[in-house]
Amino acid sequence: MRDLDAFYINREWVAPSAGATEMDVVNPATEEVIGKLSLGTAGDADRAVAAARAAFPSWSQSSREERIALLERVMALYKARLGEIGEAVRVEMGAPVSLCDAVQAPIGLAYMQATVEALRDFEFETSHGRNYVRREPIGVAALVTAWNWPLALIAAKVGAAIAAGCTMVLKPSEISPLDARIFAEIMHEAGTPAGVFNMLYGEGRTVGARLSSHPDVDMVSITGSTRAGVEVAISAAPTVKRVHLELGGKSPLLILDDADIAAAVQGGVASVMMNSGQTCIAPTRMLVPRNHYNEAVTVAAATANALKVGDPADTATKLGPISNRAQYEKVQRMICIGVEEGARLIAGGPGRPEGLDKGFFARPTVFADVSNDMTIAREEVFGPVLVMIPYDNEEDGIAIANDTPYGLAAYVASGDATRARRVAARLRAGSVRINGAQVDFSLPFGGYKASGNGRENGGHGILEYLEVKSVSL
Repeated sequence: MRDLDAFYINREWVAPSAGATEMDVVNPATEEVIGKLSLGTAGDADRAVAAARAAFPSWSQSSREERIALLERVMALYKARLGEIGEAVRVEMGAPVSLCDAVQAPIGLAYMQATVEALRDFEFETSHGRNYVRREPIGVAALVTAWNWPLALIAAKVGAAIAAGCTMVLKPSEISPLDARIFAEIMHEAGTPAGVFNMLYGEGRTVGARLSSHPDVDMVSITGSTRAGVEVAISAAPTVKRVHLELGGKSPLLILDDADIAAAVQGGVASVMMNSGQTCIAPTRMLVPRNHYNEAVTVAAATANALKVGDPADTATKLGPISNRAQYEKVQRMICIGVEEGARLIAGGPGRPEGLDKGFFARPTVFADVSNDMTIAREEVFGPVLVMIPYDNEEDGIAIANDTPYGLAAYVASGDATRARRVAARLRAGSVRINGAQVDFSLPFGGYKASGNGRENGGHGILEYLEVKSVSL
C-alpha cells in the first residue's frame, strides 16, 4: 500500500491543505487498492502557483546552456529509474510489461531528447534590418496531463516549458499518480531551482479549474478529452490566458486499392489494440476499398482474435485491462451501442475475455459493415474497438476520412508513394503517417477541429511557451 499524501511545491514535499480528500489508487488488472492518494484543494493550487510566480523572474533569465544542463540531468536520472517507472505504469494503469519496458517508460526520454536537440539551435531572437524580434517565456504554465501515456505527456510539456524558460505547475492524472511521483523526485534530484517545477494531485473540477482560471497562470496546456478541453478553455477565458489543447481523435486509416491489403489491415488492427486502445491517435476507423473489403474483414477478425488479453505482468500479454472502472464501463456501453446500431461484430464483443473474471479487461473488438454516421464511427471509444467502413473510390474514401468532428491524426496505406503524399495533403488532420511510418518526436504534434489547437514536440513545442516581442530602433 502506497500513501501519496504530499505535493511538491517550491522544492519541498508539503502536506495538503485542510479540506483535502482521499481516493483509492486501484490496480485495474486485479481491482485491488494499492494506494491512497490525497487530492488537493484550490488553496493548494494557489500555493503552487505562488511558488512558480516567485521563481519566474530568475528562471526566465536563465541561459540556454543552463536549461540544457538541467534537462540532461533529468534525462540521466530518468534513465537510471526506467525499470521503476515502467513498473509504476504497469500497476497503476495496467499496461503490459512488454509495452511498459519498450515504450511507456522510455518514451519520456525520447520526448525530452527531441526538446534538447531543438533547444540547442533554437532562435530566441531574429534580426529584421536594424530591428529585431525576441521570443520570451510566457510566464507560469499550468500543465494538465492524462493517464493513457503518462510519461510521454509529462515529459513533453515539462521539457518544453523548461526549454522556454517558464516555471510550471503540473497536475497529473489522479488515475496514474505513481509515475508522476517518481518524475517529481527526479526533478528534485536533478537540482531544479525552487519554484520552477511544482506538482500537486487533484481533480479537474477543483485543482484543474483553479489553475485554468488563476490570474497568475499565463498559459494552460492540457491533454485530455474534448469535453475537458472545452471546460478548461471556458475557465481560462476571463483571464485571457493562452490555452493549448491536445484532445480526442477518431483517426482514419485510409487503405488505398494499390496497398498490400493484408499487411495494412494487420498493422491497423495492431495500432488500434496497442495500449488496449487507449491512444488518442489510434486509427480506429479503417476505410477499405469495396472490392477488397471481404479480404480485409477476414484478416482483421483473425488478427484481433489472435491477440492475448491478460495479466500485464506476463510478457506474452498484448492487451492489459482498461485503466479504470469508469472507462471500462464506457467501452462496454459503446460496444453494446455498436451492436444495437446494426454493425456486424466479427471479433470480440461485450464482456470480459474468456477466463478472466476480475479486472477491467475488454475483448479486442472489430465491427464490420459500419456506416460513418453510426455512433461508434463518430465518437471516441478509447478502448480496443475498431470499425471497418467500405468505400467506393479515392474521392469517396477521402470524404469519409474527413467526415469527423476530430482531426488529430490520419493514416494512409498505398503502394505508390506519390499517390500517398497526394492523398495525405487532402486529409484534415494534424499529422499523417504513411505505410506504418514510425513516430518522429521532432515533428509537431497536435490536431485540427475538435482535436484541439497548438503543437507539441521539438521546436514547435517550445514555441507554445513563448511570447513574441518586436523591438524597433
